Amino acid sequence: MAVLQKKRYRFRVIVPAYPAFNIYSRIAATTTALGPVCVATAANKMPRWDVEVIDENNLGRFGPRAESGADHKTLQEERPADVVGFYGGLTSTAPRIYELAQFYKKAGVITVAGGQHFAGENIGEGLAGGLDYIVLGEAEETIVELLAALEAGQSTDNVAGLAFLKDGEVFVTTARDHQRDFDKLPLPDFSLVRYAKIRIYPVERIRGCGMDCEFCTVKGKPRCANPERLVEHIRLLVETRRARHFFVVDDLFGQQRAETLRLCHLLEDYQRRAGWRLDITVQIRLDKARDGELLSAMRAAGVQTAAIGFESPIEEDLSAMSKHVHADDMLALTRVYRKHGFLVHGMFIFGYPMQKDAAVSIGIEERVKLYRRFIRKAHLDTVQVLLPVPLPGTALRDRLASQGRIYPLADVGWQYYDGNFPLFEPDDGVEPHRMQWAIRKIMSRFYRFHYFFLIPVQIATFPWLVFFLHNIRTGWGRWYRNWRNYHMRFGGWVVMRHWVSAFNKDDFQARLNAARHHLHPGD
Repeated sequence: MAVLQKKRYRFRVIVPAYPAFNIYSRIAATTTALGPVCVATAANKMPRWDVEVIDENNLGRFGPRAESGADHKTLQEERPADVVGFYGGLTSTAPRIYELAQFYKKAGVITVAGGQHFAGENIGEGLAGGLDYIVLGEAEETIVELLAALEAGQSTDNVAGLAFLKDGEVFVTTARDHQRDFDKLPLPDFSLVRYAKIRIYPVERIRGCGMDCEFCTVKGKPRCANPERLVEHIRLLVETRRARHFFVVDDLFGQQRAETLRLCHLLEDYQRRAGWRLDITVQIRLDKARDGELLSAMRAAGVQTAAIGFESPIEEDLSAMSKHVHADDMLALTRVYRKHGFLVHGMFIFGYPMQKDAAVSIGIEERVKLYRRFIRKAHLDTVQVLLPVPLPGTALRDRLASQGRIYPLADVGWQYYDGNFPLFEPDDGVEPHRMQWAIRKIMSRFYRFHYFFLIPVQIATFPWLVFFLHNIRTGWGRWYRNWRNYHMRFGGWVVMRHWVSAFNKDDFQARLNAARHHLHPGD
């Protein structure tokens, strides 16, 4: 059992770097993850602990850098940490967590990790990879109790929600109930994030999601804080950090409808009194388009962008994913969002594996055409197309594992679990390398270089559209949407070039060939 004996202690929470440049890299440099900030804020209330968050994907101008992330040798020399926590919310960053955990272990630092990756069999993997403790579930209360036990030199056996090695075996303490009384938690303090330049602030009101999608790790009945708490957090960020851009990380905005409407009215009232407008992005179900009152309230509250998980425009894919929407309805529902003035960000999964005994009726080239046709007809403002990821703890991973289709981790490791690589044998008749080709083909037709030339053309139309139209507000909205989208699509083209370059540096095809050979040694 580790024991700390000092007058003051330092707890460092690390958001590990992505394994390579990917489509998230650009946005990651403008924001941070909310979970680590929540955990750090809770620990920072302890009287003898100094706490900081280091986001390796957002080190700003002054963060100490190394080749693959932050320079932790320099960090330890400048501000030695006694306990280091790692954010394991993204499976693709697990190898980086283990790399850093071993570095800190050699320096005599106690290591802790938590997050969605550490589920089931990955507990043992994490403890063997250099972690002293793994937090199971939500961590705000667990981390405070763990740090207090370490500080006092007490046993950690009675700290609920922990896993660690005891007498050479994995020992799991009593499970901790999900957090329901959010008012007893402090508001997340983003000043604890060192070096980062944050432009988009993640905030939340609801944890959990009752949709039970096969591929998703977020499960359970939604647990909601009162709307006043979220409004107070937004106000605090506006007044202390001049924040204007917010991302509500709730998996489904609009759950608990009456309280969501009240939240929107509170935000509308705050902005009217403050005299400025906020820019809020939410994740929301497509079928909420049928609730006109909710959409109007959202627009009045400052919600500018609706991120919608379309997943696929193909009916058989939607059925395999257990999505409760029909492909025929998707275009009409999308038009409702656009009519209300929302920017629509479409999120798609390409090549979802069919359920048992279901045959693939559409070839890969035709599927690409259907995706592109839908995106064009829906007039989406931005899109994201990824491959399915059998994440730990999901029903999708269990299904594919039972069918013997997941590629061995020795060949295709966790670092590839970011949606950009094929991770399992596709359905019959599909080659895995064609899956990568497909998502690049769809994205490359949406994000293109020629939008660079449309930006000055759009600027030249500004006086005509805004000042000489009968309705100035309508003219401004139309002009801004096109101007913003041209920038985003040209910027997306730049990201795509870096993305393809990153693919080419890693000989993934050789790994894929080895994985398929090990999966089917007799072929």
